[in-house]
Amino acid sequence: MDNGSGVGVLDKAALVLAALEAGPATLAGLVAGTGLARPTAHRLAVALEHHRLVARDMQGRFVLGPRLSELSAAAGEDRLLAAAGPVLARLRDITGESAQLWRRQGEHRVCVAAAERPSGLRDTIPVGSQLTMNAGSAAQILLAWEDPERMHRGLQNAAFSATALSGIRRRGWAQSVGEREQGVASVSAPVRSPGGKVIAAVSVSGPLERLSRQPGRMHAPAVLAAADRLSESLRRAAAE
Repeated sequence: MDNGSGVGVLDKAALVLAALEAGPATLAGLVAGTGLARPTAHRLAVALEHHRLVARDMQGRFVLGPRLSELSAAAGEDRLLAAAGPVLARLRDITGESAQLWRRQGEHRVCVAAAERPSGLRDTIPVGSQLTMNAGSAAQILLAWEDPERMHRGLQNAAFSATALSGIRRRGWAQSVGEREQGVASVSAPVRSPGGKVIAAVSVSGPLERLSRQPGRMHAPAVLAAADRLSESLRRAAAE
């Protein structure tokens, strides 16, 4: 460990986070891993938990918290958005439907990039649109690979079930038919960080009369390919 930044409490908090990098730790494990006094280690871990930088697992052990993943995802967002434009445009051209890229922000999902159909009836979702996590295929994707506690919370008011999410994890894509809005269908697939975490969802959406009641049958291969291209672009950027 270096000599520190000179801001003692931050240096100690960094010690706690570094100790948890190796995996879950009891309070005794934190004390052993950091060299901090037991009351100090406990106070810092609880304070970090308040800010979601630390969490607890099912056994009550301290683990790295979900906020770290959110910050990491945000750090990669510029690379993701740079790659998204041409990938979404290609997806729109292949499917003939509007294509979007969604990120989770707290209890909402936000459209961070889109490629609209050039003409005809459009289910327009402008960039910056915030929708709930309760319905729609992108919401299903963004929830399906969450940690169990966050998934359980997300399912409480959702239009879909834990069984549906299990099926999505198995096949790798999601569809919704009139779930978020009557007469609208969509298909979504996950974009993964270089570490394998789901950080975004690629979607196509459009009227039910075009997408049918089995939109995945029509468009899942193209949506999966687009999501894979974005995941690969992040892997390449990380390797540079």
